[in-house]
Amino acid sequence: MAETADVLSPETVHQKFKEHGVTHVIWLPDSETNFLFTLLNADPDLHMVGVGREGNAAAVAAGLYTGGAKPVVLIQNTGLMESGDSIRGWLKSLKIPCVMMVGYRGYTRHGVTTDTAADFTEPFLNAFQIKYYLVESDSDADRISVAFDECEKVNGPVAVLVADEFHGFNR
Repeated sequence: MAETADVLSPETVHQKFKEHGVTHVIWLPDSETNFLFTLLNADPDLHMVGVGREGNAAAVAAGLYTGGAKPVVLIQNTGLMESGDSIRGWLKSLKIPCVMMVGYRGYTRHGVTTDTAADFTEPFLNAFQIKYYLVESDSDADRISVAFDECEKVNGPVAVLVADEFHGFNR
C-alpha cells in the first residue's frame, strides 16, 4: 500500500528519531504500532524497550537518560493519563528532556468525538504544563523536530500527539 500525505508513515517517524539521535524507544506493544515497531526493531542503532504498563515508561526513560542514552516514549493517550504521577515525578521533577509520542485515541479532526480519551488528552497535558504538538501526517512531521528541540530547551517532557492512532503505522 502506497503512503499518502494524509498519514504519518513509520519511515518518517524513524527518520526523525535518527535525525535527533534517539537511542532507545520505550513503548507498550500494541497492534496500532506494529509496522512502526517492525521498522524500528530492524534498526541496529535503536533499542526497543517494552514496558508492561505505560506508567513505567517515564521511569525507564529517566534511567536511560541518566545513563547517557536518548530515549523517546511511545504510548497511547490513555496510557499517558495512567502515567501522570510517573511523568510528574521522573520527567518533570528531575528535568529529564524526553519526547513522548502519544497516539491520540479518539481524535476526530472534523467529526464528533465519541471517545472520552480524546476529550481529556489536551486538558491533561495542560494541567501538567507539558507542551505538545499535533502531528496528523507526513506533511507536518517537522513538528516532531520542534518537540525534540523544545524538550531540550525546557529540560522536561514534550508530547507529540499523533492523530488517528498511528493510522499510517497500521498498514
